[in-house]
Amino acid sequence: MRIGLNTFLYTSPFTTKSVSLFPKFKRWGFETVEIPVEDPSHIDPVKVREAAKKAGIAIGSICAAMGPGRDFRGTPAEQKNAMAYCTALIDQAAIMGCPSLIGPIYSVVGKADAVPAAQQKVEWALVVKNLKRLAAHAEAKGVTLCIEPLNRFETDFLNTCEQGLRLVKAVNSPAVKLHLDTFHMNIEEKNQAAAIRKAGKLLGHFHACGSDRGTPGGDHIAWPEIVKALKAIGYKGDVVIESFTTDVKVIARAAAIWRKIEPKRDNIAVDGIKFLRRVLK
Repeated sequence: MRIGLNTFLYTSPFTTKSVSLFPKFKRWGFETVEIPVEDPSHIDPVKVREAAKKAGIAIGSICAAMGPGRDFRGTPAEQKNAMAYCTALIDQAAIMGCPSLIGPIYSVVGKADAVPAAQQKVEWALVVKNLKRLAAHAEAKGVTLCIEPLNRFETDFLNTCEQGLRLVKAVNSPAVKLHLDTFHMNIEEKNQAAAIRKAGKLLGHFHACGSDRGTPGGDHIAWPEIVKALKAIGYKGDVVIESFTTDVKVIARAAAIWRKIEPKRDNIAVDGIKFLRRVLK
């Protein structure tokens, strides 16, 4: 298991110039970096790839930013926008040698409402249809789509590991796996370790976040049990810290970060990787 860091902790949007963060992450001991690409035009994938190579850090994942207008269960125009955006990210990932596109690759984040059962079936079918098409492109490019359930306040579509597995199995592609996040699981799962064991070999990506979005280890999450579960299923993927602070205003607002969770954002990265190294052994 490699330990990585999501760049939302330090910047939004990530641009080609943001590669200046890579040497610092490498000094702290991170093996991989996770890059949220809010718009494909923000980066030159060749330059980002070369900067990562020079810093000695791997681009472990691209994080999809499913903002307004990008919705695989939305209007035809929103579905088209989501497909064009995610397809472009897959192409960029392939250029950068990045193995995974991760996140809530199904609907715009923040769309959460009581949807009638009949409409749920319609939306489910739309997402499956669109993901089958996207997965075919991902498979051709050698990229894996890792689908992330979010908590109930961020989506009504996919909240639990069980729901995520149902979607992965419905798409039925070797290029589609599950992405679990301890912050979301802390809200939605009865038992995080049990959810990980249920995911088994279909777990393709993992976010290690504090229960308050702060430093992993400085919270109430049962980390030893989570690590045992990851090892029990033979998980070999990345373990990425995805935390946010008030320093990056646009992300703070989007993630409802209204207060200083840690003294400094560097604490999340530096203390977080020390803890994860110790608990992952």
